Amino acid sequence: MSAPKPSPLKTAPPEVWLRGEDVAAALQDARRRTLELVADLSDEQLRVPLLPIINPILWEIGHVAWFQEKWALRHLRAAAPVLGRGDALWDSAAVAHDTRWELHLPSRAETLGYMQKVLDRVLDRLPAGELTEREAYFHWLPVMHEDMHDEAFTYTRQTLGYLAPRFTDALALVCAGESVSGDVSIPGGEFLLGAPQGEAFVFDNEKWAHPVRVEAFRIARAPVTNGDFAAFVDDGGYRRRELWSEDGWAWREKARAGHPVYWSRDGSGWLQRHFDQVWPLPKTHAIIHVNWFEAEAWCRWAKRRLPTEAEWELAAATAEKRRYPWGEEWPTPERANLDGRALGCVAAGAHSAGDTAAGCRQMLGNVWEWTTSTFAPYPGFVVDPYKEYSAPWFTGEYRVLRGGCWATRSRLIRNTWRNFYTRDRRDVFGGFRTCAL
Repeated sequence: MSAPKPSPLKTAPPEVWLRGEDVAAALQDARRRTLELVADLSDEQLRVPLLPIINPILWEIGHVAWFQEKWALRHLRAAAPVLGRGDALWDSAAVAHDTRWELHLPSRAETLGYMQKVLDRVLDRLPAGELTEREAYFHWLPVMHEDMHDEAFTYTRQTLGYLAPRFTDALALVCAGESVSGDVSIPGGEFLLGAPQGEAFVFDNEKWAHPVRVEAFRIARAPVTNGDFAAFVDDGGYRRRELWSEDGWAWREKARAGHPVYWSRDGSGWLQRHFDQVWPLPKTHAIIHVNWFEAEAWCRWAKRRLPTEAEWELAAATAEKRRYPWGEEWPTPERANLDGRALGCVAAGAHSAGDTAAGCRQMLGNVWEWTTSTFAPYPGFVVDPYKEYSAPWFTGEYRVLRGGCWATRSRLIRNTWRNFYTRDRRDVFGGFRTCAL
């Protein structure tokens, strides 16, 4: 049975996107989160080793402020530079990754002073009433950019084994949740993939909704759990060549991977490192910190497959194109594990209030979910002013992830959001859900 053809999309920008006071609150909230992520780190901890998967922390916080200055002050207001050599230090499109460790950066105090000065100038020039769409766009752009870097700061702390971040709005790590198993059936038909015209703020790689044909499929109600993945590991999954693609096996051998990156043996069981703490593996929690190759191998072992991003979005949004899996209402702590409130992953059966119409759980929050789709432009792609965001990465080497994770800000995420990483990345907060063959 085919799903009905989708009706024309009619969405108006939520009022929040154009109100000066709401934009100001978001700018300050994003900066508060950034500072919370670095305030407790010693100067020694700021001197991180050169790794391809992280940035120098002192460089990165300066970059966040420089980006805000570039778009909200210099581009939008034609303001003079706050710091004359800022472009030479913090322009990520011009300063190569490894070079960032060689720069003579301002001191910690000087960098924090620069950050505050930029924010103060942005707020001073921000109108109190309703903004124009252009004004709103070039203020929300640095907010969203800072939100993404705050997630990167969070997984950098995990990578380096630092103390878990201390967020002012964090909750106790509970949410046991019920057991959620089995698949749901999603009817096939024509589906509009991507963001609808008229959305208040979307990035260029989401533009615009276009018809695709999706065959009927069955998708898991919940993401794969630690317990599910441990069964694969214990069955010799990392030693069985037949379960891995050629590229996957080459990665496994090079990385000498025998289990997920933050797992360790404890007799016949498993332990998991969460920031600087090691505890027994919570079997009911969604698997996190696995890369695309590991997800692919598990699927072969379980006789399953990863969804395409069109299948994922259809399952989350339905053919009627909900903004969120549960509908149009803003994410809340009851619906999704977002905003770093839980300071970690929770049980895959938690947050039943966020279920999709078909009964899938946690399609937003907890863990990013790998899809089988290569990150590529949608038809008619036009680059946005921030031209480095998407276009340089349409190389065929990146895979799409959907849905956000526990550290993703709720103002950032929606059903059409497309994240992308190379297939070998397992430092990020990535997990997966599967489809029946």
